[in-house]
Amino acid sequence: MWCNWHDRLINAVSMARRSCWKSRHKPGSCPVSAGFRTGLVALCLWLSATSSGCSAKVVQKDAEFDVTYNDTVTSDIQAIYAFNHTVSRNKTEGVRVSVDVQASGVESPILFVVRQKQAVVSFQVPLILRGLYQRKYPYAHVGRTLCQPPTRAASETQFFFVDVSTLSNVGTHYQLRVSRVDSFTLHTDKKFSFIATPSQPQFFKYEFPEGVDTVIVKVNSQMTFPCSVMSIQDILCPVYDLDNNVAFIGMYQTMTKTAAITVQRKDFPSNSFYVVVVVKTEDEACGGPLRFYPLRPDELIDAGNRSKELDVVVSPAISSEVYVMGMLFCLGIFLSFYVLTFLVACVENKRMHRKRDGLLSTPDMSPAETASLLGKGVAPASPYEYGSFADNGSTLSSEAITDSVTSAEANYGYMERSMEHVGRVRQESLSSVEEDDYDTLADIDSDKNIVRTKKFLCVSDLARKDKRVLSKKYQIYFWNIATIAVFYALPVIQLVITYQTVVNVTGNQDICYYNFLCAHPLGALSAFNNILSNLGYVMLGLLFLLIVLQRDIVHNRALMRSDLAALECGIPKHFGLFYAMGTALMMEGLLSACYHVCPNYTNFQFDTSFMYMIAGLCMLKLYQKRHPDINASAYTAYACLAAVIFFSVLGVVFGKGNTVFWIVFSIIHILATMLLSTQLYYMGRWRLDSGILRRVLHVIYTDCIRQCSGPMYIDRMVLLVMGNIVNWSLAAYGLIERPNDFASYLLAIAICNLLLYFAFYIIMKLRSGERIQCLALVCILFTAVVWGFALFFFFQGLSTWQVSSTNLHHPTLP
Repeated sequence: MWCNWHDRLINAVSMARRSCWKSRHKPGSCPVSAGFRTGLVALCLWLSATSSGCSAKVVQKDAEFDVTYNDTVTSDIQAIYAFNHTVSRNKTEGVRVSVDVQASGVESPILFVVRQKQAVVSFQVPLILRGLYQRKYPYAHVGRTLCQPPTRAASETQFFFVDVSTLSNVGTHYQLRVSRVDSFTLHTDKKFSFIATPSQPQFFKYEFPEGVDTVIVKVNSQMTFPCSVMSIQDILCPVYDLDNNVAFIGMYQTMTKTAAITVQRKDFPSNSFYVVVVVKTEDEACGGPLRFYPLRPDELIDAGNRSKELDVVVSPAISSEVYVMGMLFCLGIFLSFYVLTFLVACVENKRMHRKRDGLLSTPDMSPAETASLLGKGVAPASPYEYGSFADNGSTLSSEAITDSVTSAEANYGYMERSMEHVGRVRQESLSSVEEDDYDTLADIDSDKNIVRTKKFLCVSDLARKDKRVLSKKYQIYFWNIATIAVFYALPVIQLVITYQTVVNVTGNQDICYYNFLCAHPLGALSAFNNILSNLGYVMLGLLFLLIVLQRDIVHNRALMRSDLAALECGIPKHFGLFYAMGTALMMEGLLSACYHVCPNYTNFQFDTSFMYMIAGLCMLKLYQKRHPDINASAYTAYACLAAVIFFSVLGVVFGKGNTVFWIVFSIIHILATMLLSTQLYYMGRWRLDSGILRRVLHVIYTDCIRQCSGPMYIDRMVLLVMGNIVNWSLAAYGLIERPNDFASYLLAIAICNLLLYFAFYIIMKLRSGERIQCLALVCILFTAVVWGFALFFFFQGLSTWQVSSTNLHHPTLP
């Protein structure tokens, strides 16, 4: 109490003296007598003499490295430890301060202040670190590494002081040890192992060697937990090496077992940086369990043993020359497809012209007979139609491998009918045939309910609509997907640019989920190699569009010449779906590249949306090749694909472990399969209305109960039974297993249905006696091999979009 009044009196007298001194030049501003001044001076001298009895005693010691000091500190006794060491400009030496306090209470902790030449580091012991919901974790053992202030001299002796103080009236025992860190500097390709805890973080220095501009810093641990953070910081003091401030500066990643950050020399003017490793106080950031909520706000929670063994290694990244060579190699591979396509087109064009010239120069053959031979397929079919959808460049035909005249001879095995008969039916009028030869019934040719329900169908039965109307109908596919692509891509590009900017500005690499072990930056992009890998989509999609455009031009020229083969042979030619497929392929490359700028949980749909569209358009094109009149309109098709993407988003957001969602989705999946099966089986000649249940019961009664009769359309029934088995199995798998990766599960459904229909398409062509050309067969086999490798690498699980890099090694994740 006396000391408090003593301090207040000193402050009051000091203020009075200072006020009088400031106003001494103003007359009458300090009206005090000489006697009062003498008494005031005497009082000040007495207070100064007695003030030493109220000040804390300061004990300064000359301390040495690697010596443990066991002392006690109170509010009346403060300790200062003076250290000195020699700092060399060409040698980096770390200094570590370790403190251990035996007291269990934290009401009056001990404050340690380390004063260096250009930095001050302070911390209290016990150290209180906070977690979620204001949980407090005390740590009695604290270790901090001091940063080395820069020096311009070749060798310099520097001093630093460790001040120890407390406000506790009770003596508190502590242990202090200052030691040198021998392995403070990391060396290239040399692994260093260490142990870190939340209160004892570690950081090391790395200097770029000559000739190395980019390195990859890798930190590994055999322990999944505790959760930890790796940070890359510039050579500045102080170093942010605690859980509550490690994100303040530099780049950082949260990790469980592995973390990797690519560091470039251009980002660090000093050609060196610090590698900081911090163990977090809680594991929630790594997907670990949360501790119980504290019952009292100020309750301290024992953190337990949170030490973690780690090792760090710095390896040079690939050089710029290797990077450029890799990019050029990929570009060369994709350009080789252009060259190969051009060469094959030239060879086929030359061969077809030679064959055509040979037919036209045949003696004693009329032009009608020559056209008849060409129309019957005497000339070899173009090898592009089935495999790569290109034309041979000739004027004969544009879809001629398997859907040409040879394809029309026995369509799907329904009936054997020569092309001469087909042409004759198309061209001859009814007046050229005697009416007595057959019964006339106009509805057979005009009523589509009769035509489409025939037991044996041909393509001509399903191609009765005006070709110009159908061509415009299928062109809508292209214009719609082009509009969708523009409105979808622009906000996607804006969003990923924002993501990359946030990563570059804040240094938070946890928001991007790609595999950092193989991320190679270029410019402002953190993983340009992941973006470059999508170049094939764009280039090959463009090649696909060029091939389709060439076929379209050749076919239109043939129509303008009234070429018989183009008018009457093969299946109807409509290129709108082909243009839509090529556009979807290019957009898949663009959006996949946007996704890989910063892949994470929220933007994975960018990478899969056009995959669904490609699968849907391919199935529509296969169906349209033999059913041009009854294919779905563009608006209906894109509405169904939009519904698929909508369910994909719902599954990603709400599907993980949600039983209700999986039940609803499985029911919708099965119902959609049954409705589509009915549509395909009856060729669209059925209605979904209030009487559907009555008609279903009637069919079951007449065909199953009253008399057991087989299906009228056996081939269609086989396809639909197989498709339903596959889809019902996928629905059951999803309902039972409930996979976390719903987007990939939905994509698997689309791909399985596409492959199933594609296989049925080929099998039925072979069953009906049609032939598949060699080039088309080579393309199919090559595609199967490439798909096999793609699926192998896809299931390697090197990265995942579902969780950040912090959770990749969580034992409960796939």
